[in-house]
Amino acid sequence: MPKLFRAAVTAIAFTAMPAAFAAEKTVTFAVANMSCKACPVIVKRSLEGVPGVVAVVVSYEQKAAVVTYDDAKTDPRSLAAASADAGYPATPRN
Repeated sequence: MPKLFRAAVTAIAFTAMPAAFAAEKTVTFAVANMSCKACPVIVKRSLEGVPGVVAVVVSYEQKAAVVTYDDAKTDPRSLAAASADAGYPATPRN
């Protein structure tokens, strides 16, 4: 019985490991095609629809989006794709 218990505990630990290493990260994107003050609303909604996104701030004046996300659930490539799919190509700023 102790071997079975140990095996179960080990399996649970390995299953939970990815969540243990998850972290919130923030990325800033340069966003193209924003030509009016309504555009940031569309960009924000498209980014908020990505699972793992925690917060989105979009600036029309700076043509930029700042996204905070759970890196265990999404990544900058997926975020950029969501914005591009809405008609606003986004590239990470350094």
